[in-house]
Amino acid sequence: MSGTKPDILWAPHQVDRFVVCDSELSLYHVESTVNSELKAGSLRLSEDSAATLLSINSDTPYMKCVAWYLNYDPECLLAVGQANGRVVLTSLGQDHNSKFKDLIGKEFVPKHARQCNTLAWNPLDSNWLAAGLDKHRADFSVLIWDICSKYTPDIVPMEKVRLSAGETETTLLVTKPLYELGQNDACLSLCWLPRDQKLLLAGMHRNLAIFDLRNTSQKMFVNTKAVQGVTVDPYFHDRVASFYEGQVAIWDLRKFEKPVLTLTEQPKPLTKVAWCPTRTGLLATLTRDSNIIRLYDMQHTPTPIGDETEPTIIERSVQPCDNYIASFAWHPTSQNRMIVVTPNRTMSDFTVFERISLAWSPITSLMWACGRHLYECTEEENDNSLEKDIATKMRLRALSRYGLDTEQVWRNHILAGNEDPQLKSLWYTLHFMKQYTEDMDQKSPGNKGSLVYAGIKSIVKSSLGMVESSRHNWSGLDKQSDTQNLNEERILALQLCGWIKKGTDIDVGPFLNSLVQEGEWERAAAVALFNLDIRRAIQILNEGASSEKGDLNLNVVAMALSGYTDEKNSLWREMCSTLRLQLNNPYLCVMFAFLTSEAGSYDGVLYENKVAVRDRVAFACKFLGDTQLNRYIEKLTNEMKEAGNLEGILLTGLTKDGVDLMESYVDRTGDVQTASYCMLQGSPLDVLKDERVQYWIENYRNLLDAWRFWHKRAEFDIHRSKLDPSSKPLAQVFVSCNFCGKSISYSCSAVPHQGRGFSQYGVSGSPTKSKVTSCPGCRKPLPRCALCLINMGTPVSSCPGGTKSDEKVDLSKDKKLAQFNNWFTWCHNCRHGGHAGHMLSWFRDHTECPVSACTCKCMQLDTTGNLVPAETIQP
Repeated sequence: MSGTKPDILWAPHQVDRFVVCDSELSLYHVESTVNSELKAGSLRLSEDSAATLLSINSDTPYMKCVAWYLNYDPECLLAVGQANGRVVLTSLGQDHNSKFKDLIGKEFVPKHARQCNTLAWNPLDSNWLAAGLDKHRADFSVLIWDICSKYTPDIVPMEKVRLSAGETETTLLVTKPLYELGQNDACLSLCWLPRDQKLLLAGMHRNLAIFDLRNTSQKMFVNTKAVQGVTVDPYFHDRVASFYEGQVAIWDLRKFEKPVLTLTEQPKPLTKVAWCPTRTGLLATLTRDSNIIRLYDMQHTPTPIGDETEPTIIERSVQPCDNYIASFAWHPTSQNRMIVVTPNRTMSDFTVFERISLAWSPITSLMWACGRHLYECTEEENDNSLEKDIATKMRLRALSRYGLDTEQVWRNHILAGNEDPQLKSLWYTLHFMKQYTEDMDQKSPGNKGSLVYAGIKSIVKSSLGMVESSRHNWSGLDKQSDTQNLNEERILALQLCGWIKKGTDIDVGPFLNSLVQEGEWERAAAVALFNLDIRRAIQILNEGASSEKGDLNLNVVAMALSGYTDEKNSLWREMCSTLRLQLNNPYLCVMFAFLTSEAGSYDGVLYENKVAVRDRVAFACKFLGDTQLNRYIEKLTNEMKEAGNLEGILLTGLTKDGVDLMESYVDRTGDVQTASYCMLQGSPLDVLKDERVQYWIENYRNLLDAWRFWHKRAEFDIHRSKLDPSSKPLAQVFVSCNFCGKSISYSCSAVPHQGRGFSQYGVSGSPTKSKVTSCPGCRKPLPRCALCLINMGTPVSSCPGGTKSDEKVDLSKDKKLAQFNNWFTWCHNCRHGGHAGHMLSWFRDHTECPVSACTCKCMQLDTTGNLVPAETIQP
């Protein structure tokens, strides 16, 4: 390598040593400097490593190429190719035993002197050394030497000759190689093929040639310019890389006619390509006058065993150092590690950081791969962030059949975990809407049922100008207050709010009792007070104070209520107005706001955001006039839509406004599950056709499929088709005739009085059904089953040959045949098929297609064939 850029080689078996080859051979030892200081005379390679010079060999001038002996013993034996074509065996000052001491200094001399371009040791027979030489018209360019040839004098004659006059010692010159190949041609690169000891791949002048030493007169070759730097992938022995100028060609030796892949051409000529010995399919390339090494990661898509496709290439660039790189060498064992050397012999130890591939499963498990390591993200024991994730919540709710209870609709909030007050309000609203819609349809069909699902906003608008205010007496006080006469629409609004039950009797008693049973003492007292029953409110507060879980301060609140007076300038009114804001419970706060407010001015109650929307709306229906009520409902509706608050469905109903509100909710939470079930509950057709609603539904269906909840998704589709008949999907896949192209199932179903679809040709599994073995459209015969050879359309139970000798393909011995056994099934790759039951039976014991001479692995093409529904897996 005199006068050229230096090269670098790692020791094959000593992972801490490498050689730099230039005008001389320099052996270095690499050691870690993590916990130690840099030794005197050592060269810093990286932050963690340094190199110490062990020895220098200057005995081999005019070096052109170097190859390190691959066997363990001797460890530091190198073959050096010289400019005159000679190959010299040398060492680096290491002690050798007597068995191999005679190898040092041995020279292998070609007949005619010309440059030696490349050397390669045989990986299977370590004594064989291949040398590639320049062209000579009367000589061979590929010579294979046996370094231990002195033990076989009959095959390789040897003679001792005296060296030049300046040398005093004699050495053994070998002049006859073991094999001679490539006559009248030049060899620019070569490598042994690991799959066979006697196969050699050589980059000749105009072609790549594979030589078989068992028959040297023949060779397999392909014409190409990419003949330099041939190297075999250590993990895929049929894949070879070579280059010419700035372009790399990837070859498959099984299809040697042309490259399977040509990498992007570089603007400068390439100087080296090398496969990574520790990483599958990683190729590194270096161009002239560059400080960048390009990496090509070749990955194969998952295919059936034995089938290969064109690899997918991921290209990367790394910069090990700032200066131009003369050469590089992969470390033989350390993953993705390499040493680079610059033209001025500056070296750098560099590790290529592996690409990180993230995988986030549908069940929120996060994993990533880096090199040979696979990592999983685990949660802290006290970290409940995963439980709060909406995807986890939706998955658990799907398992509990959330949203599918169409009889007791309010129970769906319990199936959701009974934790979210907004969901509770939503499902109670939908329950009341369903209940009162059915009640109205029974009384007067087609009258006002649709108005219920339109929400209180529409109900209030329909009653404008029909209500007058009046004065009503307080229960327990000698006092009157202005309230609104409740017409039919306002009563319906109170019913949707849950204050009163269905019927003409306006009584909040049952509602108060239910609140008391649930321990909502403050809310029950407030509702009683809003219905002008202060004595009942005080009684409820006292009950709450005396209960086990009650608050003793409720007695104080009850005592304060008992002192109520309607005098505007009284001390009681003044103190309550000042101190009510200090109360923690919002219902206690609005009780005193109501008692201290002026007639017709109830902002302290209506705009207390911590009070449930249904209670504020019910209060407004009792005390506000038409104009005030309409204005308040409109304002509150807009607030609910902007906030995405599900309590607002009470106001908007399942209308366009309801879709807007739900859109805000989904944007805020991502809960497409609730959005889908809610919109399906009672929305009119035009709302269901909204693209946003369809988007939520399809995304939820995709989620169920991603979770492998296929049964749950089927239940959802059935639920959807019941509530939205227009959503029933049309047939998208059908069996068509090979001759006329018409649908066989459609043609069969068009025949009068003949049942449904495939039942015409026995798909029902009953042998009493008529058999249709030809196309109903053109009367041409249907294909035959590849196993029973009966025309498709004949039910499995009708197939002859159900004997013991044919029990593998005959399923008629089963007690009851499923309809699926008679379906048409075929492979999309080879187009062979038959009865589904027969195909399943065949592939239980075989991997290849049942048709003779067809090697298609049909069942392996179906990547989902072995998946199991997730809801059936026991935790």
